[in-house]
Amino acid sequence: MTATETAPYVRYDVAAGIATITLDSPHNRNAISSRLVKELLAGLAAARDDADVRAVELTHTGNTFCAGADLSEASTAATDPATAASERTSSMIGLLRAIVELPKPVVGRIDGHVRAGGMGLVGACDIVVAGPASTFALTEARLGLAASIISLTVLPRLSSRASSRYFLTGEKFGPEEAEKLGLITIAADNAEFTVATILGELRKSSPQGLAESKALTTAAVLADFDSSADRLAAQSARLFGTAEAMEGMTAFLQRRQPSWAQ
Repeated sequence: MTATETAPYVRYDVAAGIATITLDSPHNRNAISSRLVKELLAGLAAARDDADVRAVELTHTGNTFCAGADLSEASTAATDPATAASERTSSMIGLLRAIVELPKPVVGRIDGHVRAGGMGLVGACDIVVAGPASTFALTEARLGLAASIISLTVLPRLSSRASSRYFLTGEKFGPEEAEKLGLITIAADNAEFTVATILGELRKSSPQGLAESKALTTAAVLADFDSSADRLAAQSARLFGTAEAMEGMTAFLQRRQPSWAQ
């Protein structure tokens, strides 16, 4: 096995009451593979169960925070595409919910590209700081898909006008626009310094105070999980099984325009 195959896709470290979870599979732009989801969930569980951890910092290596779903995994699934998509969708719902319901604040530190499913991770964080190298895009519609599951955490962050624009066009925008729209908290020249300052402020709060305060801010999102997750999961699984989505994903992997592009 190669070093890439054996090295962890997610690193977990604890220091001074902060658990740092680092997406560390730059070879595939930190794409949301089944392995990355499993390791990220393990990190979140470790932070939840560690009484000494006051907050979680979610960050990345490489120039991409998260490229979204691992399309190579999605397009080469051994099982029926719709069945495989249903399994991935269930995992993604569990991952986003784990971030939202974690009784400790999750602070995202981003200084790279965020696409598709990666936007769901950003939306799930409580506080997000993005550096100048950050870019954002909801690219699902360009692939014959829709931002089904991640809408659970992205839509609550955006205005209805912003949602319509970026869900439909798939266009890219930068950290200043992301801050203006409410997707991120702060567009910073130095994301690492800004996050360190925020984490210092969080250390001043009690564990109970943080948990109960976070519960107030996430109650509506969790309620929407319960009422909408099954419907959105069905939509996602259905779309991944269509010929149009297969064409979109294949075109992306082959670095060509899909058949419908004009």
